[in-house]
Amino acid sequence: MRKEIDNLEKTAEVLKVMAHPIRLKIIKNLIDNGPCNVGSLQEIFNIPQPTVSSHLGKLKRAGVLNSDRNGTEIFYKVDNKFIISLAKIIFD
Repeated sequence: MRKEIDNLEKTAEVLKVMAHPIRLKIIKNLIDNGPCNVGSLQEIFNIPQPTVSSHLGKLKRAGVLNSDRNGTEIFYKVDNKFIISLAKIIFD
């Protein structure tokens, strides 16, 4: 029973982090178009770089996003199957 409660609490935390319009846009863009860096997302959404970085950090800490470093750039992606299936439900 405790494990089930822990899983539900973790899912609730992920949903809380995702429940922001900019974060949902970032998630949708990464699922639809593949990995992006902060600069690309900043241009796509026309929002300040620190704002994009803050949202990416929150999503990454919650386990929604992963990242890969390529030199000085960090590319963010969604490769969590639970998040992808959840996003499909939200975006459909």
